Amino acid sequence: MSEALDKVRGVRELPLFPLPMVLFPGVPLPLHVFEERYRRLLADVRVTNNLFGLPFFDEAESVEGRPAVGHVGCAAEVVEVQPLEDGRSNILTVGLVRYRLAEYVEAGGPYLVGRVEFFEDEEEDGELLARRAREVTEVFERIARAVRTLNDDRAALPDLPEAEPERLSFLVAAAMEMDNEIKQELLELRSGAERLARLRRLLAQVVAGYEERARMHKLAKGNGHAGRKIGPGE
Repeated sequence: MSEALDKVRGVRELPLFPLPMVLFPGVPLPLHVFEERYRRLLADVRVTNNLFGLPFFDEAESVEGRPAVGHVGCAAEVVEVQPLEDGRSNILTVGLVRYRLAEYVEAGGPYLVGRVEFFEDEEEDGELLARRAREVTEVFERIARAVRTLNDDRAALPDLPEAEPERLSFLVAAAMEMDNEIKQELLELRSGAERLARLRRLLAQVVAGYEERARMHKLAKGNGHAGRKIGPGE
């Protein structure tokens, strides 16, 4: 059992904090908590296990008013809380492990509570995973070097966990600028090999453009660029 699954061992229900974003396991997410119902949620999880579920949900585009049963989200762990004087809070969370929403629980509180089933990637061929992780790492590092050149950034490239394909895939997916619907599809996949293959295709679409802009930037050496995320639309 992984460390993440061990942390949720025995957990059957999660308070839910729907947001129009996709959280991946292992990825930090700062949040500003201001609505009364989520202030209550935060207070409740702080005295239990510091866990809540974050499902991708755009209320403006929904007719049901809440995520559908069967939806896949990510459990978030609260690791730091900065209370503000008026009752709001700035918090730092980290994605922990994915879950599928099995059903809603009528808990009588102001926020949604779901009965959930946690899962990780299925077992797959180690050589295939290693090869695809290496391919994703190589292309991502090419783009990262180009972005560093565009930003005149001389810092070292971040270390990527190539030896941990599932973790690598989530970190790369979080770093890429793409539609939430695509991120949600990547989150739901239980095949790490397929997720890495999709990421490799997305990265391949943009790497040449980044490298060409970096080359031109070196020549011009005067055109500053703000920090960028990696996006398939580039």
